Amino acid sequence: MQPATDTLFRAVTALPTMTNRGPLYAVSPLDGRYAGYTEPLAEYASEAALMRARVRVEVEYLLALAELDATPLSFDEGERAQLYALYEGFDENDAEIVKQLETAGWRGYPATNHDVKAVEYFVRERLERIDRGDATPFVHVALTSEDVNNLAQRLLVKPAVEDVLVPELRELRDTLAGMARDHRDLPMLARTHGQPATPTTFGKELAVYAARLGRAVGEVERAAGSLAGKLAGASGTYAAHHAAYPDVDWRAFSRQFVGSLGLEHQPLSTQVNPCDDLQSVFDAVRNANNVLLDLNRDMWLYVSQRYLGQETVEGETGSSTMPHKVNPIDFENSEGNLSKANSDLVFLGDYVTTSRLQRDLSDSTVKRNVGAALAHCLIGYDKAATGLGKVTPNEQVMRDDLESNPEVIGEAVQTILRREGHEDAYERIKALTRGQRASLDDFRELFDDLDVDESVREELRALTPPGYTGLGAELVDDL
Repeated sequence: MQPATDTLFRAVTALPTMTNRGPLYAVSPLDGRYAGYTEPLAEYASEAALMRARVRVEVEYLLALAELDATPLSFDEGERAQLYALYEGFDENDAEIVKQLETAGWRGYPATNHDVKAVEYFVRERLERIDRGDATPFVHVALTSEDVNNLAQRLLVKPAVEDVLVPELRELRDTLAGMARDHRDLPMLARTHGQPATPTTFGKELAVYAARLGRAVGEVERAAGSLAGKLAGASGTYAAHHAAYPDVDWRAFSRQFVGSLGLEHQPLSTQVNPCDDLQSVFDAVRNANNVLLDLNRDMWLYVSQRYLGQETVEGETGSSTMPHKVNPIDFENSEGNLSKANSDLVFLGDYVTTSRLQRDLSDSTVKRNVGAALAHCLIGYDKAATGLGKVTPNEQVMRDDLESNPEVIGEAVQTILRREGHEDAYERIKALTRGQRASLDDFRELFDDLDVDESVREELRALTPPGYTGLGAELVDDL
């Protein structure tokens, strides 16, 4: 069985001086400095949200039991509406009652010191209010807390990912695609190993990120859409269910019930859901984050090379001592938050998929941090979007850099000469360019000495770094 929280937490929550303090006193920046950014996740990542989801599972389970011929339960349409309202209208006052039931007791119900049991008592008390106290023995009947928790957690993770994170990722992908199309023809010096390399276009480089992010988002959606829940009792055998009602097909019941919540069914489990599905979500989100981490670092480098200019924000300070600074802080902030998120997601994925024998409770406190990992993701996405909105390509800097590195056409020269049958083409260009600067005049002197047709000589003379971008612009259209 899952205990509610430790003694220290109960003691802290009992102190109004702690709970009444504002965000400036929050222990975590997610609830302090970045609270405005993480607000969209509060509906899915807060303790109140978990309470609401648990109430939903308990209510839906009770109503599903009432559909069985084997049970004496039945609810008329008005009563069903009142039960649905328990979670559909679950508010802050309800959450406080559940917490009161857990820590101190309420209206004749003793303190549970157990968060799921507190939810059970909450539902039972509400049934008494609508004169259906006869139904209270069937609230949570035959369930283990993990039956409720694993379903409730997935009912929160699924929309947190699909309705909060994915739209942000798709907007980033669309922004990158739009910028790629806007700058599809803008030539830019590429760098491999940090050194001048075959030119590309700025649009093509952004298109690479847009395509990668698009694929990653698809994987996130597939993983979130495949979340699977279990409802099989204390050790995954339906033992209590079968003992009470041996004639009910509980496997079919569980499959139908879990499916009615919008989740796939996990037929084999211990007391805990194996959580491989959650690990798949964490891995997919982490992969999307890795694309953005790569983007953030490249954008940072482009800013440092002055390939990208940044719009100044009135009233913003770049440095406490250097007034001229306009720092790429949004890309840096995004990088930091996504790195923190990925660290958490790796830990979560590794941890939630393990359990000693049929159940140990170490994962309980760990799973409470899923929302924090997703919150760092959300901040990272917002900051990356802000950073992209501030940058503008500095076309003249890009062009100047290209023209100051004419040796990059060496690849084209030696390839054309190979086409013409020159066996030593690579070696001749290597001798001219490797480890040293070569001007266009140096190349033209080489061209004059070559034993080639005049048409080939003219083809070589026409080569320029800004014009040597291959199909870069056309590749953007593949988006």
